[in-house]
Amino acid sequence: MFFDIGPLELVALVILAVLIFGPDKLPKMIQDVSRTIRKIREFSDSAKEDIRSELGPEFKDFEFEDLNPKTFVRKHVLDKDELGLKEIRNGFDLRKEMAEVTDAVHGREEDVPPAASPASPSAPAGSGPDLLKKREKPAADERPPFDPDAT
Repeated sequence: MFFDIGPLELVALVILAVLIFGPDKLPKMIQDVSRTIRKIREFSDSAKEDIRSELGPEFKDFEFEDLNPKTFVRKHVLDKDELGLKEIRNGFDLRKEMAEVTDAVHGREEDVPPAASPASPSAPAGSGPDLLKKREKPAADERPPFDPDAT
């Protein structure tokens, strides 16, 4: 229903109110509460109108709901595209970026074919080991290479 109160809880509140205030005083209490809520609403509406009139004509479109940070961001940044955010968002190609990162990690350049990359077998001897080349499997009786720094 309203205020996250279910129908069973509402019935329980009504029974509790009848028990506390009694059936003769309950209508007067309901009138007092509704009158108080109405006065609070009128007070807040008049305060809003006073603030709008004091701010002047440049704030005629001012809404107090805009003071909520989520609403403010949604209205001024996401709905209006003055900053070109949609162009930036649409111009970002994740697959292309990932391909560039992968090429950089594997040592390949974008405009050079993979055969001419520095990690290829035709590269000069001083360029470093070929990390992409798969090692040949050793024979069954051959031991793996010994690395004294690794032990």
